[in-house]
Amino acid sequence: MPAPRTKLTYAGAGVDIDRKDAFTESLDSMLRKTFTDRVIPNPGGFAGLFRLDFNHRLFARNYKDPVLVACCDGVGTKIKLAAELGVYDTVGIDLVAMNVNDLVVQGAEPLFFLDYIATPVVDTAMLNGLVSGIAEACRRSGCALLGGETANMPDVYAKGDFDLAGFCVGVVELKRVQKPTRVRAGDVILGLASDGVHSNGYTLVRDVVKKAGLDLSRVYPELNPPVKKGRGRSEPSRELTLGEVLLTPTRLYADPIVRLLRGYRVKNVVSGMAHITGSGIGGNLCRALPPTLDAKIDPNAWERPPVFGFLQKHGRIDDEEMYRVFNLGIGYCVIVAPAFADSVAEQLTKFGERVCRIGEVVKGNGEVRIK
Repeated sequence: MPAPRTKLTYAGAGVDIDRKDAFTESLDSMLRKTFTDRVIPNPGGFAGLFRLDFNHRLFARNYKDPVLVACCDGVGTKIKLAAELGVYDTVGIDLVAMNVNDLVVQGAEPLFFLDYIATPVVDTAMLNGLVSGIAEACRRSGCALLGGETANMPDVYAKGDFDLAGFCVGVVELKRVQKPTRVRAGDVILGLASDGVHSNGYTLVRDVVKKAGLDLSRVYPELNPPVKKGRGRSEPSRELTLGEVLLTPTRLYADPIVRLLRGYRVKNVVSGMAHITGSGIGGNLCRALPPTLDAKIDPNAWERPPVFGFLQKHGRIDDEEMYRVFNLGIGYCVIVAPAFADSVAEQLTKFGERVCRIGEVVKGNGEVRIK
């Protein structure tokens, strides 16, 4: 094979190192806004530095027997909608939420977060949108964005494609780790409202949009009903398009859950929790139950966001499939001792959540009954 007539370069092959380095250096201010006092500055370092605990008057409580909690997750095919609509900050929020919401289920507080972004080209507008969303969600979750990786891979990803992954580490006192063995018959199940589809089931969502011929840029009246006023609800400034409704980010439950658990340093009033993601309530709440108990759920106990009825109608989706794929309006569950149910619900409401009793724990086989 003859040698190429011109000298080959990395940039000519599709990877622009200078552009990537310039983007990375531009992120410093966004990251610093998420830093807590535990972050140790490490300019030019190959990894982030973080104090697990230290003697500081702002931290009156040191961990006696700390347990690190770690998780990893992505946003799934929701990124395809983000790319199609050219809106990226919301999926950045999704990325953090999918991780920190999982992490606090174990009773942990989020400490720091790292992201991985893979893209065919260094599109600074897109990447800044993603990282701004990630940084904002970290700030709201009390979680330091220590860094991450931007992978420029033109041979792997087609133009317009990208992928996201996130990694979160937290800490919990050993005796405070959430375990199914704490759940008792008679415990009350509180449901925290979701803000919509969140970040699961988007392969089905996109299939409905495509096969039903729906227009992402159109305002559908049934998706914009009057909003009932109350804590945690606000009237939108304008009607939202279908695309905007579907890109509504996953609700961040980390801050209110951490604040709730900190209020009960002696008593373990919360016996179990579940982040309602793929597989719905049935496939996630069961993970918080011991094999001798069931969760009995009343599906009429909460109001479904209209997006679910909209998708079910246009996709002609069976009820069973809806429950198996989507959160249907409940994004997080907290199982509490009955004597503390009202108090916990009141505190979560004060923290900005929309809370309702959706069921109770009964004797059974570790299953979730939705009737």
